[in-house]
Amino acid sequence: MSPAPFRASPDLKRLRDEGYCVQIVGGYLVMREVPYVDAQRRIRRGTLISNLLLAGDVARRPDAEVNGHVVHLDGDYPCDATGRPIDAIRYQSCPQRWGHGLASRHSFSSKPDGGYADYFEKMATYAGILSGPALQIDPTADPRVYRSPEDEGEEGVFRYIETASGRARIGALTEKLCGKVAIIGLGGSGGYVLDLVAKTPVSEIRLFDGDDFLQHNAFRAPGAPSIEDLREVPRKVDHFAGIYSNMHRGISAHSVALDETNLYLLDGIDFAFICVDSGEAKRLIMQKLEEIGASFIDCGMGLELVDGTLGGILRVTASTPGARDRIGRHVSFAGGGDEDVYASNIQVADLNALNAIMAVVKWKKLKGFYRDFEGELHSTYTTDGNLLVNEVAA
Repeated sequence: MSPAPFRASPDLKRLRDEGYCVQIVGGYLVMREVPYVDAQRRIRRGTLISNLLLAGDVARRPDAEVNGHVVHLDGDYPCDATGRPIDAIRYQSCPQRWGHGLASRHSFSSKPDGGYADYFEKMATYAGILSGPALQIDPTADPRVYRSPEDEGEEGVFRYIETASGRARIGALTEKLCGKVAIIGLGGSGGYVLDLVAKTPVSEIRLFDGDDFLQHNAFRAPGAPSIEDLREVPRKVDHFAGIYSNMHRGISAHSVALDETNLYLLDGIDFAFICVDSGEAKRLIMQKLEEIGASFIDCGMGLELVDGTLGGILRVTASTPGARDRIGRHVSFAGGGDEDVYASNIQVADLNALNAIMAVVKWKKLKGFYRDFEGELHSTYTTDGNLLVNEVAA
């Protein structure tokens, strides 16, 4: 949780200044210790949860997004001072898990004409609706408790607050994408893998590549480096780490080609994306990953130039501690040569990106983020005919 928005946003700062116990958790605006009356006329305290729309560290108007006026309550359904439910604000009564330790049982909708001007108006209004009956019973039942959250200043893996999951209501799912990830090879598909993984809450992303970032790399990598960037001839890992560290705190760059002398650099990771050409080094890397019990995905691409057009197959093969057999069945460790069309740096950014997407989607399936009834561990995509073939798990 970052305190920056409470400094940069006048409406959020006002909530704190006026005594509300508010914090930002997992991209949600959370107000704690809000008093309300339950059906037995007992005074309880619950937690209000709201989506939060940010531009950097500055809060936008809540109603700039659909249902921006809705809030959720972790607690029993609130009642008036006689114990009757406050049905005028009832929106939905359905238990939901938001991730980051947050959950709710009820949702409310109370939208004034013209919507809410800011988050102070929104949250203070709902706090007033819920606490009004409680104040009738007990004049000390005030939602303004003048107490700071205990976790003030805690930093997450992102440089700024990740609000996409909260907006899509998949915070609990996103939490499954944890762990320490290695991306081995950044020449083509690896850069796109990084682009996608850097937007997930993994605690660490280790980058491995011993090459320079040259001009031909720029035309099949994510982003658009300037000519000044290219003149500096950065190392690939430094180029990508410099970009994606703007978003993710856990990126470390290792400008080395992995071999038998430095495989210890993989210790501690639990998942790896292998995006390097076939060869003995790949065999050693996979053996090391198996030794440390890590799962991994190997990306492969085979293209050929025939009659003036390119065609070929993309491959994604996964290996987990419970299923190591696909690698020996589908991955070649023979070294590539000059006759390999892909090795000649033909610009295939679209296929690099697609290969990376296939790999990251499989990773998310293995993590339980995406539904995966089939449990396939090996997939190929053929450009001619858009043919996607899966080998179903035994």
